[in-house]
Amino acid sequence: MATFDNLQVFQSMSRSPHARLHAIAELGDGLAVAHWSNAHDARDYLAPSHHTLSCYLAGGTGTFRREQPGNCGAPDRLCILPAEHQSAWIINGEIQLAHLYIEQEQFALGAVALLDREPRSLQLQEATFLEDAEQAGRFRQLCRLDWQEPGERLLASSLAHELLDHALLNQVGLRQGLRLKGGLAPAVRRRVRDYIEQHLAEPLSLDILASLCSLSEYHFARMFQSSFGLPPHRYVLARRMALACHLLRHTRQSLAQVAMTCGFASASHFSNRFRQALGDTPSRYRQAFEPT
Repeated sequence: MATFDNLQVFQSMSRSPHARLHAIAELGDGLAVAHWSNAHDARDYLAPSHHTLSCYLAGGTGTFRREQPGNCGAPDRLCILPAEHQSAWIINGEIQLAHLYIEQEQFALGAVALLDREPRSLQLQEATFLEDAEQAGRFRQLCRLDWQEPGERLLASSLAHELLDHALLNQVGLRQGLRLKGGLAPAVRRRVRDYIEQHLAEPLSLDILASLCSLSEYHFARMFQSSFGLPPHRYVLARRMALACHLLRHTRQSLAQVAMTCGFASASHFSNRFRQALGDTPSRYRQAFEPT
């Protein structure tokens, strides 16, 4: 995850003398969350490099976009602020809200895994004061957790992934007028994706993946990045982590077995990678999802 210094929406709120930050956490996997309150303010967001999902938790009936003064917010209303969008907001009265910040790489992973599309062909669709009770419920559940407590932070990470997956399935459309150049043909992209999924337990070197496409390693790496939205090694690691999380939550395999199934050299190597990605150990992750 980029540091909060590089999250433009977060920084815009931080610069306000009226906004108050109640809680903040990096959740791993390119996701971060913040709980804010604000009052009698004006905020502008100018082409952020990340996506933001926002939910009003209280108030907001005097909040509107500068160009839409007749359309005001309310509790449980959602705003979807894609990367590169621009918006200007007026806050009359008081408001409490939660922000989920999403790096574009994490959006790319979801686009490939859930939608079987090239991320560059898709656009997270901007929305203002959307009504979606399911998403609002997730945000409220997220904000009831203590993000500084390791187990609850891991539960928060799981909820953040659910929020992103729901947005991908319901708030994404094709980019208009886009002419894609380079990249892998759809059938080849699916072949590579499926091969990776079926061989996560095995070494997946660049030359093996490139041979599936009859390309040099250099050209394959460039075309993979265009089609998948991130480099091959990062994509493979992300898929291994996704499988590991599934196995930790839904099986009783030992950590050594999970490590082997997911293609890690050892349980210690797996634990180190897991901590780097999610901020905690595989054992703590499993405990967080055990029935109480």
